[in-house]
Amino acid sequence: MFIALVAYAVPFLFPDEVLLTRHFWLIYGIVSGATLIAYLVADFGLKKSPESGIMMIMGAIVVKMFFLMAFVLIFSLKTQERGLVFVLNFFSLYLLFSFFEIYALLRNLRHQNK
Repeated sequence: MFIALVAYAVPFLFPDEVLLTRHFWLIYGIVSGATLIAYLVADFGLKKSPESGIMMIMGAIVVKMFFLMAFVLIFSLKTQERGLVFVLNFFSLYLLFSFFEIYALLRNLRHQNK
């Protein structure tokens, strides 16, 4: 939610600069949805079997990465968004969501090991 608030405020803070692509909210929705699904799958794997939970985390992250790379390929071919702004928007969202996903999963794993 914090990321969405920052993204909403950026055009007001920097009105003369093009920092967000026209399809930013579509990218945001796809990345957040894929991250939510990957998190739920990995969390389910951790709760079901903590021993194999790490494999579920890694598998969910890899599947999410392949899905999102396919999205970037299809999106780039279908639209004219091929610039640096699109690349920076996508990878900043991908890395931020991945960081928070891994952090939350490792916190859950740490609590289960105690």
